[in-house]
Amino acid sequence: MKTKLIRVNDQHIDASLMREAGNIIKEGGLVAFPTETVYGLGGDALNPLSSEKIYRAKGRPSDNPLIVHIADMDDLGVIVREIPENAEKLAKTFWPGPLTMIFQKSNRVPYETTGGLDTVAVRMPMHPVARELIRAAGGFIAAPSANRSGRPSPTLAKYVTEDMDGRIDMIIDSGDVEIGLESTIVDLTTEEPTILRPGYITKQMLEEVLHEVEEDKTMMRADTGQAPKAPGMKYRHYAPKGDMTLVSGDAGRVAEYINEQIDFFKKQNKKTGVIGTDDNIAVYRADICKSVGKADDEKMIARKLYSVLREMDDEDVEIIYAESFGTSGIGQAIMNRLLKAAGHKVISV
Repeated sequence: MKTKLIRVNDQHIDASLMREAGNIIKEGGLVAFPTETVYGLGGDALNPLSSEKIYRAKGRPSDNPLIVHIADMDDLGVIVREIPENAEKLAKTFWPGPLTMIFQKSNRVPYETTGGLDTVAVRMPMHPVARELIRAAGGFIAAPSANRSGRPSPTLAKYVTEDMDGRIDMIIDSGDVEIGLESTIVDLTTEEPTILRPGYITKQMLEEVLHEVEEDKTMMRADTGQAPKAPGMKYRHYAPKGDMTLVSGDAGRVAEYINEQIDFFKKQNKKTGVIGTDDNIAVYRADICKSVGKADDEKMIARKLYSVLREMDDEDVEIIYAESFGTSGIGQAIMNRLLKAAGHKVISV
């Protein structure tokens, strides 16, 4: 398969290109496209064959649910059995935006899209190109992140090409994404609204609307073996090719420990890398040192994290150590992704 790359200016969207991309999806093909979170890999959410193609292109387990993307609130009722009052409140506040909600699915949504579950995850992205594509494709696009399963999610089209060239029909390049981490996922089918995946929309922000929100206990620890109800819950995700370890503790002791390990692996002729912040990055002795920004700028860290993980792969780094971050606010989402990228390998010093 030859993958066509098109460039679309999100300030001046070419309607003919959107029609071309939309027709590919209508005909059962796959198109990668930008959202405000990461690049997504889109297929017709109501076509079971399209969802099966997404799983094959990503090398993704078929029990890992896909998120259905919509562009208009009126379309939600087509794909869910009912719209709870809590969902209406959250949609009014956070849609369009980086929030995914889980509902009981309607019969219109095939089990191939939901990973065999009776629930469906739904999001309304704010990126103008994403919204135009969704409408051009018929209103319902199933779209996980546009990367091979387990790899860091792409925040630039070049990383989509790296993983998906020859596997999908089209890639839409609209430059760098705004947020850099996948959406927050909230389950509204449980007794209390429950966060299944942390993201840009934090627990505090959700509780300003709903007053009380629970957190899934598996978010910040290794998998319990339960069936995943949302993307990213069960399998190792976001991982670079190198062996990665997180180190937590006092900044000085963290740096000392990491440098000791770096020196050890260098003697074994291993290429080493460190992921840290502007505050400390200069003290490390690794072959490749990458900063994700200032320690107190969580939005910048989130935006740069996946690109830095990809850059470690570009540099063929074999051993990677990363500083840990606080878990308040967006920091919780950052640590969730880092823990999964490291396979929950954490050293406390």
